[in-house]
Amino acid sequence: MNAFVVDALQLYGYPAVWLIVFVAAVGVPVSGSLLLFAAGAFAALGDFNIFILFPIALSAAVAGDNLGYFIGRRVGTALISWVERQKRFRFITPESLERGREYFRRRAGWTVFITRFLIVVLGGPVNLVAGLEQYPYQLFLFWDVSGQILSVAISLGLGFAFARSWEEVAAIFGAVSSLVLALLVVIILASMFLRKLSQRRRARQIDAIKAAEQEALQPVEDRGKHNTGPWLIPE
Repeated sequence: MNAFVVDALQLYGYPAVWLIVFVAAVGVPVSGSLLLFAAGAFAALGDFNIFILFPIALSAAVAGDNLGYFIGRRVGTALISWVERQKRFRFITPESLERGREYFRRRAGWTVFITRFLIVVLGGPVNLVAGLEQYPYQLFLFWDVSGQILSVAISLGLGFAFARSWEEVAAIFGAVSSLVLALLVVIILASMFLRKLSQRRRARQIDAIKAAEQEALQPVEDRGKHNTGPWLIPE
């Protein structure tokens, strides 16, 4: 991947920056962040102008995110229906899909913002979900542009500042992103587990209350038949 990024920058320059960042933002498995680290390093060495790189990268990232959003808006519902019908995806239940969509609705703005620069691997899926959920476009654009400004500034800035060791810095940044993603998964799974335990405990309590209410509604004579205490004296 590193060789591909370097070759693309050397051969095609600014157009390569725009195209690769764009397709990465759409969701194609290409590292746009790695490219920006390399571009920042090349700028420090005089091959690029950092002030030209920034608007090029930002416009490409925002354009790719918007394409993903509108794809989700147009085909998202049909895609969800297709997934629900597939037997191979039995682990993806309608209930789990609805929980995920409900989670997104409550934290949509923060989710869009944080996946622009920190958990970038989720950026593409989040764009699709935002479109699927008909998240207001003005809000999506605001959080998207805000996050991408930070993302492009961090990647280009670190690449520029650590030009001689940009690959190591990019690897560290990627490791931090992966760690944050892993922690997020653990937190979500733990939250789901605790919620399930709470639901089971609540269900047992409700069953016990219902049983007590049914026993209280039984006639006194019926309750007495089951009572074998010493205070009952047979006639």
